[in-house]
Amino acid sequence: MSRAAKLTLTGTSLFALSTVVFVHYQQKAEQEAMHQGVVRDMEQQRVKRERQADFDMQRLLEAEYKKEQTVRESTGDEPAGAGAGAGAGR
Repeated sequence: MSRAAKLTLTGTSLFALSTVVFVHYQQKAEQEAMHQGVVRDMEQQRVKRERQADFDMQRLLEAEYKKEQTVRESTGDEPAGAGAGAGAGR
């Protein structure tokens, strides 16, 4: 084998080997990034479920309190003197 052929074979072999190593590490990095994304998504879903559970609990408590207490919605539409004199006769 000539010297030029040996150098060409060595060069192409090193290039192929470095390409394989580069692709291997690139895939490992992408796999790790994907895993971190999955972990982040699972954490967001866990937080969302906790918040939904808290919201449902608050809704149940509100319904229970409304059963036990008389609750009326207050809007700003009452006449000016209606609220002041209503409790004065008691």
